[in-house]
Amino acid sequence: MDIELRNNTLFFDGCNTVELAEKYGTPLYVMSETAIVEKCKEIRETFLKKYEKTRAAYASKAFLTLSMCKIIEREGLCMDVVSGGELYTAIKADFPAEKIEFNGNNKSVEELELAVDYNIGRIIVDGLDELGIIEKVCREKGKKMSILYRITPGVKSDSHDYIVTGKKDSKFGIPLDDEVIFPAIEQAINSKYVDFLGFHFHVGSQLHNNGSHLQALDIALKLIKDTKDKYNFVTPELNIGGGFGIKYTGADDKKPYAYFLDPMMERIENFCKDLNITRPEIVIEPGRSIVGEAGITLYTIGTIKDIKGIRKYVSVDGGMTDNIRPALYQAVYEGVIANKAEEPKTDVVTICGKCCESGDILIRDAKIANAERGDIFAVFSTGAYGYTMASNYNKNPLLATVLVKKGKSEVIVKRQTFDHMIANEVIPESLK
Repeated sequence: MDIELRNNTLFFDGCNTVELAEKYGTPLYVMSETAIVEKCKEIRETFLKKYEKTRAAYASKAFLTLSMCKIIEREGLCMDVVSGGELYTAIKADFPAEKIEFNGNNKSVEELELAVDYNIGRIIVDGLDELGIIEKVCREKGKKMSILYRITPGVKSDSHDYIVTGKKDSKFGIPLDDEVIFPAIEQAINSKYVDFLGFHFHVGSQLHNNGSHLQALDIALKLIKDTKDKYNFVTPELNIGGGFGIKYTGADDKKPYAYFLDPMMERIENFCKDLNITRPEIVIEPGRSIVGEAGITLYTIGTIKDIKGIRKYVSVDGGMTDNIRPALYQAVYEGVIANKAEEPKTDVVTICGKCCESGDILIRDAKIANAERGDIFAVFSTGAYGYTMASNYNKNPLLATVLVKKGKSEVIVKRQTFDHMIANEVIPESLK
């Protein structure tokens, strides 16, 4: 993927971003197909081709559209979904059922029925009562479903508390207390309606250190050994999650996939050799790392308020409705005025949105060129959790999304209209 500056203008994957803003309007999500493909290639080269019996399941919560499903299928990855809506999107895109895994801490009966009907590859069971529901659904439909147990390894990751998922006090996973986990394992092994494949863990998101991954892996490997000792059951599959960090700002120490995966694979290989068992199939779930840096968001600058001696606010025509992450967990971004991309960054401003919230701040203390109404402002690394977490707060329509590749652009999500936004609202007879 190329981010280039030409003639004082920002180009993204060969496309003039100012022209994109003029053609499609703002605010606008822009996704680089080239960047997505490059990350998929890195996964193939450093993991899938390097190690036998491996899979990579794209964590679709980061960014999911029908077009994204097609890219992931073409690049040879599997798909991780966490809701009926994500599963339905994959189904509508004709994504191969056997390459879908279904995560989530509170799957409904209807969602599980949809998964069983579509014959997806596996369900990641997240709670003790979920197995019984799956068994009931499979019994009624005359089917058998492959499952894994998501475990809570009880490790702390160096990330914002809202995106740390592997600690013991978590809504995700099954605790590893002996009286909890082992009866559940025995039930799954003996069930007529599920094929028990093994275990899954996820320690958190936006991580730049592999320490918590390795700690969690050791705990999972001990569970594999204990399961073999207790039930003579050799675990066929182990899902080691994702959470590999990306570069949002210059302060982020982004690591290649190999930094996380090579030490884990070495530890797994040695463990299986020492135990004299067949190594399980190893699965990873990269999501943000595939699409995060592949996206930018374009805005049009509007009102500028210079509060002397305090702060200069530069308002844009989007905000927390298209990027909730700064307000939700103080995420930090960088950006540039796309039509003044090579001008000196002489001003320090706060980029704010148009929502009726004081917390609607996209970037604090951004160093930019002198901003004027009508300028186009680009925020980098917005490919993950922008589109998927967007809302209609203040009745702001959802953004359009365009896919760019080597100078060409195509709409993959239409801009929401006002009529579309209120399409499901009704006035009952009592109010007419």
